[in-house]
Amino acid sequence: MKRTIEDVDLKGKRVLVRVDFNTPIENGQVSDDTRIKAALPTLKYITARAKNCILVSHLGRPKDAPDPKYSLKPVAEALSELIRMPVNFCTDSLVDKIDAVKRSCEKARLTLLENIRFYPGETKNDPALADRLAELGDVFVNDAFGAAHRAHASTVGVALKLPTVAGFLMKKEIEFLTKALENPEKPFVAVLGGAKVSDKIGVIQNLIPKVNSIIIGGGMAYTFMVAQGKKVGKSLLEADKVGLSRKTLEEAKKKGVHVLLPVDNVVSSELTDKGDVKVVTDIPDNYMGVDIGPKTVELFVKELATAKTVVWNGPMGVFEVDRFAEGTHKIAQAVASVKGTTIVGGGDSVSALEKFNLASKITHVSTGGGASLEFLEGKKLPGIEAIADK
Repeated sequence: MKRTIEDVDLKGKRVLVRVDFNTPIENGQVSDDTRIKAALPTLKYITARAKNCILVSHLGRPKDAPDPKYSLKPVAEALSELIRMPVNFCTDSLVDKIDAVKRSCEKARLTLLENIRFYPGETKNDPALADRLAELGDVFVNDAFGAAHRAHASTVGVALKLPTVAGFLMKKEIEFLTKALENPEKPFVAVLGGAKVSDKIGVIQNLIPKVNSIIIGGGMAYTFMVAQGKKVGKSLLEADKVGLSRKTLEEAKKKGVHVLLPVDNVVSSELTDKGDVKVVTDIPDNYMGVDIGPKTVELFVKELATAKTVVWNGPMGVFEVDRFAEGTHKIAQAVASVKGTTIVGGGDSVSALEKFNLASKITHVSTGGGASLEFLEGKKLPGIEAIADK
């Protein structure tokens, strides 16, 4: 178990917090505040107790230099509205103007620093940048699960220099994902979709000894279908992963794990609203799979109805196009109706839940796409490893 903010006395302390405010910005405003809302319990707890609270986050992938397009200013404004208190937005440089940064933070209860990825030292886990961050706080709280798989200065470097604990969001993510992997209620069903086998093969291999069944949809299903000797037309295919997919299916069979693949598909002559669309069992040469078909939906939904634990990562098709969203919608509904623990991770699956207004019916919606995938692969996440154990 990791130490959390409840295990330290914050009274009179300067608390440095790594949050994940990597949110979409449109026309200078935050267009989806899910990640900001997810951090609020931690921030309210700290601001009620500590001397002050200094927030560190990244946004997008700027090229190691300030870029107005990736400024966190709109995030500071959204946070101020959500937490109902002023947020001091500090743009002074941690490298050249650390004293100005300190003075700025001293004046306010809650400060958000400008995008940490404006510094080249962040992604290199530069000890000098970590030192600068450490000068701002007495305690470091890591609440950025979405960045926990990155060994950066603001996730790992600073944790080596200050007493480090988990925030409430980080604690919740670790608890739910650990329980699913180590002590799930059975039957345990994993639902995996998305474009590539290469992104998910590690997850499948780590889950085989733990689950009762694995449902595979989305673009990655076509590589598995080729491994079974089926034709997939112009569908997405990782030809170099066919052998590995075949081996994985054999391994699952040996362990008594039921792998469900599409038995019919919605196919289209092109990936737009204009294509000729039909439902087929065998995909013709000049068509591509864009969603699971109705018989497959029935098969998958029936399997989910028996589950007590479900982990879902990746959509069943090109759900962003309404014509091809039916399969993902039906699976999202089935996962939402499971009487047990449901965990959904990965950006696209979470977007699908939001699109179909089902997020509130899921036990735990993970805020970290890449991080939750690596966690499910059984990898050690550097940002979590750096937090002190109880």
